[in-house]
Amino acid sequence: MSPFHLTRTLPEDATDAALRTDVLHGLTCTPKTLPPKWFYDARGSDLFEEITRLPEYYPTRAEAEILRERSGEIAAASRARTLVELGSGSSEKTRHLLDELTELKAYVPVDVSASALAQAGEAIAAEHPGLDVHGLIADFTTSFALPATPGPRLVAFLGGTLGNLLPAERARFLTSVRAMLDPGDALLLGTDLVKEEAVLVAAYDDAQGVTAEFNKNVLLVVNRELDANFDPEDFAHVALWNREEEWIEMRLRALRPVGVKIPALDLAVDFEAGEELRTEVSAKFREEGLRAELAAAGLDTSHWWTDSAGRFALSLSVAR
Repeated sequence: MSPFHLTRTLPEDATDAALRTDVLHGLTCTPKTLPPKWFYDARGSDLFEEITRLPEYYPTRAEAEILRERSGEIAAASRARTLVELGSGSSEKTRHLLDELTELKAYVPVDVSASALAQAGEAIAAEHPGLDVHGLIADFTTSFALPATPGPRLVAFLGGTLGNLLPAERARFLTSVRAMLDPGDALLLGTDLVKEEAVLVAAYDDAQGVTAEFNKNVLLVVNRELDANFDPEDFAHVALWNREEEWIEMRLRALRPVGVKIPALDLAVDFEAGEELRTEVSAKFREEGLRAELAAAGLDTSHWWTDSAGRFALSLSVAR
């Protein structure tokens, strides 16, 4: 069996501290917001897996199609000896790359979940004898040091997660990724593309109501972790297309006047009837604009692949 290592770069209480900070800031600002990363407790992760199988939700299938068909080209172009995956989760999609990266010596999955890293890392170490698998418990939106591994490095950030960051956050994130890389190392980036509004909205407001349940799950996370008393039935799921910003917004709209107490923060929050809490932004991209964002961070796009329907893109960008 290949070696498997797990390194923690976050304090044990980092998740709790971050949740407290985000809830206190987000529910006392105008308009109210919560970051989408708090969707993903165990129940939320299960709901998202269900979402990826829904007929309306195309991004996961579209990205998987590109990875199946283009992983050989990605391997040839990157010549990677180390693969770093940000927000690796179960590492399922990465297996296409691992099979094609024949010169690979090390795989570094990065995630905030120690349990997800351990489960996926041990499985991949068993599947790929001789591959050094080094999991990092880290938040990819903050700076952290990568372990010493051979280059060239390929950093993979898949799933369209870049779109959950606001433009200034994206710029900081891409700059931080570039700082991890040596000249000639590369970033493999998955991004959803601008398309018809009806297709986009349906992907975030499915007929079965799974996405609505997923959206409301953030309230249950706050209840459990901070002893709050949100009632999900007080809120309606909203998904809309912001044409000016070219992003989907998910919101929770108060169906009536609502008062919420959050004892762990000594906080009381009031919602007027119709007031909305924004829980996610999911930006959609155009090739020219994304190339410009990457170039501003010191990353030059060398390859651009889309699925057969042109809905989703994988881009390969090389560090200057």
